[in-house]
Amino acid sequence: MNSPTVVVVGAGPTGLATAVGLRLAGVSVRLLDKAPGPAATSRALGLQPRGAEVLDRLGALADLPERSVRIGQVLTHVDGKPLARLRVGQPTKLVTRPGLLISQADVEARLRARLATLGVDVEWGSELLGAGQDGERVRLRLADREIHSDWLVGCDGAHSRVRKAAGIAFPGVPVVERFLLADVTAKLPVPRDTVAVWLRGDRMLGAFPLPGEDLWRLMAPAPAGTDDDPLPVLCDLLAQEAGITSPVVREAHWTSTFRIHRRLASTYRKGRILLAGDAAHIHSPFGGQGMNTGLGDAENLAWKLALVATGRAGEGMLDTYEAERRPVAAEVLKSTSAMTGMLLGRTRWARTLRDHVFVPLLGRPLVQRLLWEKSSQLTLTYRTGPLGGAPYGRGPRPGDRVPDLACTRADGTSTRLYGELPARWVLLIPGGGMAGEWEAVAGRHLGAGSVATLRAPGAHRGDSVLVRPDGHLTWRGASSADLDQALTRILVNGRQ
Repeated sequence: MNSPTVVVVGAGPTGLATAVGLRLAGVSVRLLDKAPGPAATSRALGLQPRGAEVLDRLGALADLPERSVRIGQVLTHVDGKPLARLRVGQPTKLVTRPGLLISQADVEARLRARLATLGVDVEWGSELLGAGQDGERVRLRLADREIHSDWLVGCDGAHSRVRKAAGIAFPGVPVVERFLLADVTAKLPVPRDTVAVWLRGDRMLGAFPLPGEDLWRLMAPAPAGTDDDPLPVLCDLLAQEAGITSPVVREAHWTSTFRIHRRLASTYRKGRILLAGDAAHIHSPFGGQGMNTGLGDAENLAWKLALVATGRAGEGMLDTYEAERRPVAAEVLKSTSAMTGMLLGRTRWARTLRDHVFVPLLGRPLVQRLLWEKSSQLTLTYRTGPLGGAPYGRGPRPGDRVPDLACTRADGTSTRLYGELPARWVLLIPGGGMAGEWEAVAGRHLGAGSVATLRAPGAHRGDSVLVRPDGHLTWRGASSADLDQALTRILVNGRQ
């Protein structure tokens, strides 16, 4: 087999999305995973609106929205009494997609199917034992063979072999000593569009509806005896924390105990080796940000690595990956750790503040909207990063997310912006603008087949705009000469 341009290690959502993005850009990829086959357990659950957008742009969303549970509210109880009803999933001007509860295994299956249509299958049972690099290549050592590639991307989780082989530090601290996850069949007196949380002193219990009849995910600090027989422990938790005393848990399909850590890689790149997802950052599962942050890493990295691998950009472009994505992970670590501390209330003062201030605030409409928009990850902008830009009149700036606009192709047919984006750039021309000169400039820099030209009447105050493959604004202006200069700066220097 010819040496691939990129080897991705780890076939979870991040690794799969990275491989899909690279293949869509025409880059040769191999995807390795040490497991004997796909995981069947649910693991991560929450697919936030931005995560759904990423899958949509990659052509991998498919029927996941129809198969998921759509959450309408989070009902929080304190000392057994319902105290706050946080409405989520309500459409706002920013957020038009719902939040979804769907098994990570289902997300991975859709991404594998999409990758297979691009000619790549996961190489299961391929454990990375070590890796080394020089200025030209990366050497991967497996149990039975050695592989060479131009680039190596580690998406192999918290205990990443890729990260260790690259010598990248992973500093951090434990947040909670032991935590329990359990997917169960149970009859709970909770609506199926509701996440229920019970807080009592320094204890908590969360119940999340899963796709399927009477399926729930239970989450709590792990009580003693969890490793022996989970069913009695789960029944005791429901009785003590939620006051549900009947034997409602009929079967435990999967349980896991683990320590919650907060860790962030010291760098996302060492030469020709890069990290993404849990290999680069781990944090509390509260807030459902983990899988979505990894998908965002994957999409951001794929188009940049594709430009470098095909010789259209200098390696400085790869430095923008860490510059844009590491601050996102740092903020997620900070916010999820704060949420964990607030929910668990480790001190009497913290519990008083939680029960009498924070939880009641969750019932306020303004607080609900702000929390929903923040957790959706759609407020994310890269405008302060190296590819961001100064204001150009009113309206969006380089680095800002571009919403999924209604557009028109050259032949007059209607389309959506995100429907044209997968691994491509989109040039949006005002309704009466001439497309030829813009197409020539963008095509010369990015490759003619890598750019779609659409018309978006009334958008961006009459300017032409260039949208990155991950849905963020690259450039906005009225002169094709200015676009030429901007792309030269970006591709050569990795800066606006």
